[in-house]
Amino acid sequence: MKTKIILSAALVAATMGFSSCDKSSPKMDEKTTEQAPAAGNKIAYVEVDSLMTQYNFCKDYTKILETKGNNIQKTLASKQQALQAAAANFQQKVQQNAYTREQAEAIQAGLQKQSNDLQALNQRLSAEFQTETEKYNKALHDSLQHYLAVYNKDKRYGLIFAKQGDNLLYADKAYDITNDIVAGLNKAYKGTKGAAKK
Repeated sequence: MKTKIILSAALVAATMGFSSCDKSSPKMDEKTTEQAPAAGNKIAYVEVDSLMTQYNFCKDYTKILETKGNNIQKTLASKQQALQAAAANFQQKVQQNAYTREQAEAIQAGLQKQSNDLQALNQRLSAEFQTETEKYNKALHDSLQHYLAVYNKDKRYGLIFAKQGDNLLYADKAYDITNDIVAGLNKAYKGTKGAAKK
């Protein structure tokens, strides 16, 4: 199960803002000088895949979600098998004329109720799992946003992108701050886990 961090449209709009700055060409008698970018104009990126595999919060929550998902599958599978066995037993006894018509109808109604209950259970557990996944995604997003605000309090970066797969066509490794971010997030997460245990 893979979770994804969705880039904000504001980040995309901000990068387009950089390229739409004054594009007029310099006049012949003007000197063109390259200026170092202002402190807040620097750009950096974080590798999302590395964040997901190295950030301890992600690792811990992935285990929680996998365990919960496996438990849901086991519960539903065992109830499905029990229902199938009961239905097969019912069919066999019907063929052997072991039931009166009223008994067969009552058992069939009971099997239908079990099937409906199983569908309702499936929907409820799926909804709970979806809620848990959304809670995790929000907590991940919030922890990342909070940490990036602290990390970038000196405003040294104007933009920090999330790089996932090939969503950036080219990214110089010099702009990669993933290791710094992961290390800082893990340190902060370790502190919150220690505080939670006390």
